[in-house]
Amino acid sequence: MKCTAIVLAAGQGKRMNSRVQKQFLLLQGKPLLYYSLACFQNSSVIDDMIVVTGKESIDFCKKEIVELYGFTKVKAVIPGGKERYDSVYAGLCACEGTDYVFIHDGARPFVTEDMLQRLKSAVTEYGACTAGMPSKDTVKIADEKGLVAKTPKRSHVWMIQTPQVFSFALILEAHNRARQGSMEEITDDAMVIETCTDRKIKLVEGSYENIKITTPGDLLIAERILTEKYR
Repeated sequence: MKCTAIVLAAGQGKRMNSRVQKQFLLLQGKPLLYYSLACFQNSSVIDDMIVVTGKESIDFCKKEIVELYGFTKVKAVIPGGKERYDSVYAGLCACEGTDYVFIHDGARPFVTEDMLQRLKSAVTEYGACTAGMPSKDTVKIADEKGLVAKTPKRSHVWMIQTPQVFSFALILEAHNRARQGSMEEITDDAMVIETCTDRKIKLVEGSYENIKITTPGDLLIAERILTEKYR
């Protein structure tokens, strides 16, 4: 059973207010992307990795991250597409002999081995799963006028994270179907499965620390988390 991690590192990070793409910003002296790659490199779950980045960043990513830190499981660093789903599709097309794919945002540095083990167990049973955590807050569903339409039970609301993990054949077929129409409303890979198949997706506990670095404030939170982990 071969498991491939597709790590997305092609985001522009406009909300970071930085000339440096967020996945390459330094977090305690190492690029943000380093941390998820290090987890996958050391994991007994992951067999190989494909890094998807901007065309202009391929050489930097190869030399200053993959080669510098000895990430031998990285089999390819490839250019992404215009949208996130285009980058995912490029990663899927670069897979070879893969049974399951772990699709992960390179801007989430705190994926763990325990999380990967839980996801592996779930995907072998359900064929599709995603990391996430129950919402700590009450969530309101708004109508088109910005008025509250309904309030779902908090116990039924999850905040979705990555990795999102799928049978390779299932997610590739779903992407092929989705690409025959409009994908503008699709914001994650679970939605591709939801839209194009009748497969149910298993929710798997991730971690409240498994944050996505999007703003300068997130980077400060990540610094605190990392300090606590290695105190």
